[in-house]
Amino acid sequence: MTILIIDDEEQMRRLLRITLEASDYAVLEAETGKDGITQAAMQRPDAIVLDMGLPDVPGVEVLRSVRSWSSISVIVLSVRGSEADKVMMLDAGADDYVTKPFSPQELLARVRVALRHAATKGVESPIFRVGDEHHFLEIDFAARTVKRSGTLVKLTTTEYNILSFLAKHEGRVLTYAQILREVWGNQYADATHYVHVHVAALRRKIEENPAEPALILTESGIGYRLSGKVE
Repeated sequence: MTILIIDDEEQMRRLLRITLEASDYAVLEAETGKDGITQAAMQRPDAIVLDMGLPDVPGVEVLRSVRSWSSISVIVLSVRGSEADKVMMLDAGADDYVTKPFSPQELLARVRVALRHAATKGVESPIFRVGDEHHFLEIDFAARTVKRSGTLVKLTTTEYNILSFLAKHEGRVLTYAQILREVWGNQYADATHYVHVHVAALRRKIEENPAEPALILTESGIGYRLSGKVE
């Protein structure tokens, strides 16, 4: 697996290279947005780690340029951790967002999720399943049914649509606006409370402990992500 690092800080690129190569990833580097776009097009890496603050082209413009022709997984790095920045990058097509400083293990975990997501893009399977043989969640997209550890769970149409959207983007943060547009339509893009209410109801039906969800995780002020772990 090859990871492209687009970051203008030499020390940060060195840290990322050491971290990634220690886990047997091949690494490409670019210190400008323009070079990053070129390498992404020419080398076709398996994932991109993209700094938001580049000297020549804003990170969001690099992301939009790549998204215009590719669905490659992109993890954004930034010292800016505001909700507005995260939402902007996620809405522009980022798969994940990591705020500096971060631990190497956190970054590697995010990379693994991004690569797993990339491996399933374009692969149509009627069955989605997470968990182990004893505790698992299973969605049959063809039959539109959901089972928790083998027991059928009755969901409303809206609950099912939210869950299936999250499942199809497992591990990726989906913003409230993305969920609203997918489930309710563009005219409801600001009705965040709709999502809160239905996710709360969904958690009561599929989580072992709805007060401490292990499956549908909250990204405060941003949206939700479906974890690949079921407890």
